[in-house]
Amino acid sequence: MTMTSPPPQAMSKPRFEILDGLRGVAAMIVVMFHLFETYSAGPCHQIINHGYLAVDFFFILSGFVIGYAYDDRWAKGMTTWDFFKRRLIRLQPLVIVGSLIGAFWFYFSDAPIFGLVMQTPWWMVLLVTILGCLMIPTPPSMDIRGWQEINSLNGAQWSLLWEYIGNILYATLVRRLPTVGLAVLVVLSAYLTIDVCFDIDTFGLFAGREYAAYTVIGGFGLSLQQVYIGLARLLLPFFGGLLLYRLGFRVRLRRFGFLWCSLAIAAILVCPHIGGEQPNWLNGAYCAVAILLLFPLIVAAGAGSQLEGKRTTKVCKFLGAISYPLYITHYPMIYVQMEWASSHADAPLSTHVWVAAWIFIAAIAVAYACLKVYDEPVREWLKEHWLYATKRAK
Repeated sequence: MTMTSPPPQAMSKPRFEILDGLRGVAAMIVVMFHLFETYSAGPCHQIINHGYLAVDFFFILSGFVIGYAYDDRWAKGMTTWDFFKRRLIRLQPLVIVGSLIGAFWFYFSDAPIFGLVMQTPWWMVLLVTILGCLMIPTPPSMDIRGWQEINSLNGAQWSLLWEYIGNILYATLVRRLPTVGLAVLVVLSAYLTIDVCFDIDTFGLFAGREYAAYTVIGGFGLSLQQVYIGLARLLLPFFGGLLLYRLGFRVRLRRFGFLWCSLAIAAILVCPHIGGEQPNWLNGAYCAVAILLLFPLIVAAGAGSQLEGKRTTKVCKFLGAISYPLYITHYPMIYVQMEWASSHADAPLSTHVWVAAWIFIAAIAVAYACLKVYDEPVREWLKEHWLYATKRAK
């Protein structure tokens, strides 16, 4: 068997290694955010308070990288189906393993807040697992946990569904827009971000959202409210990132670019709730500024700066490689942590810290194992046997 060389539109480009590293930094903070969320009394009291904004940062990164990786390939002969195949190969293998991990841990997460777990028969868990592996969101009528998530086995999968939608919109429509048209789309999308951040409720969909008022928390369900918030969180960041790439805007940091960008993203995500212990417009303004201004500046700086030193390069490569596996596989362990914390509420604080620390380490270890043992080999196999045309010797 001989394999033809990849076509011109399939040739890989050099990576923005600082951006890869920043994705990993944000993914690590997301895991810590969820670990602390187990003990939180609500968004205003969360310790790593704005960790939810990492999703919006991921979308900006995705839009920028999609533009860099694919914008010029369409003229070289890449088809829409070629694009979809490449994105499926990149994303879908870990979607499958995330759902399987969630199915494995499901009955170990019988916390009081998950009232449906022990009422769910095994065949329903199997059905939801299959739907999760196929990236098909489950309606509220198929909720098996009680949180009305898109995937009850792996809550983090919701943002991957929106990532898929962003990719579909890009490949079928937005890639054809001139830069001016893309800018108009981004400006119009900015209103949706402002609507959510400031709780304006233009379309009358925010009833019952008081717990998350003046934040962008949402997008993880199929109710009209959740779909609207998810769409608002996707459109501006994703296509804003694409516009940022097309405009060629870069910020060059002369030294320690990765360090400064990492500190900036960490500071934004860890920052306490703004304006006191009750939801208020100041926190909404903070979210809006982060999404509209600060995240694009960080991406521009990450893209415009250079890595310094072999050690920093290794760290960025590791963080970039582990970022997606960590994000998509860690949340089933958070469900289990919630069950353990509720069952051992009287345990010493040091014990709770110890358990959380080990879950954090375990999440990284599981993600790295999934990457090396499963994801990388599967993606290489799919590229060889599905993406690129092959010729078999007769």
